[in-house]
Amino acid sequence: MAHVNQHRKALLSRVRRMAGQVAALETALQNEDADCSEVLVQASAVRGAAHGLLMALLDEHLQAHVVSSDDPAERAEEAQVLVKLLRAYGR
Repeated sequence: MAHVNQHRKALLSRVRRMAGQVAALETALQNEDADCSEVLVQASAVRGAAHGLLMALLDEHLQAHVVSSDDPAERAEEAQVLVKLLRAYGR
């Protein structure tokens, strides 16, 4: 996936932010006096960050392998990859 390599710095930045959010969630859960709403906010932040990363990767994949492909067979195959992923994501 050449497009991943082209945007590696931005993608890694997103992943590092997610790691920080996961660490904050872990810390909140380890705190015996943790406020329920704080834990929910942290969990929501992790989910949002993961969703944002997935959407960025999907967009790049769609643009690189489906939209700009001249080969109809490759477009169809890559579109099926996306459909499979979206079905798994929706579970």
